Amino acid sequence: MVAKLTTHVLDTAQGRPVANLRIELWQINIETGERIQLKTIVTNIDGRTDNPLLAETELKGGTYELVFAVGDYFKTQYKSLPQPLFLDQIPIRFGIADPTVSYHVPLLVSPWSYSTYRGS
Repeated sequence: MVAKLTTHVLDTAQGRPVANLRIELWQINIETGERIQLKTIVTNIDGRTDNPLLAETELKGGTYELVFAVGDYFKTQYKSLPQPLFLDQIPIRFGIADPTVSYHVPLLVSPWSYSTYRGS
């Protein structure tokens, strides 16, 4: 099995996957604070990306950040949310200690809350 980084986004208020959500992937240098954007991807109809965010030799140990542009999604799905939105950009910073295993970083989200965990 090839080690990889993946994600999955679910709208818990509506009970369905979040399609067409923009996600940025950043690599973080903890010592300098430098952020390097690795890619921008969009979720498919299943709330997943068509390909892993990182796979094989791309997956290296270190600190990363996923930034989920949930505000754009909420504006299309919820017509009566107060402005400014409670949640707009959700950053999730995490570490990859062992690049030989897979990491899955799902986002469970509503306009008022979110949660994540480390899957495999």
